[in-house]
Amino acid sequence: MGIGSGIFIFVVGLILAFALQVQVSWIDLKTTGYILMGAGLVVFVISLAFALRRRPRTVVRQNGVDPVTGERVERRTDDY
Repeated sequence: MGIGSGIFIFVVGLILAFALQVQVSWIDLKTTGYILMGAGLVVFVISLAFALRRRPRTVVRQNGVDPVTGERVERRTDDY
């Protein structure tokens, strides 16, 4: 499941809780909608946390001395 799945489950829960005016004897659609909204929010937050955690991080630092001028040269590349 991913971020899109969490959003989809949340939207289905919204529709069940607020948009439908149907009475079904064997299930309460409002309660089911609230449960799906909660589940969709949990899936969304967990997927977002995993997506932000998987970002590749690369740090490259090179130090050296320029042979012509004798100056210290530092090259730094940060990819976050």
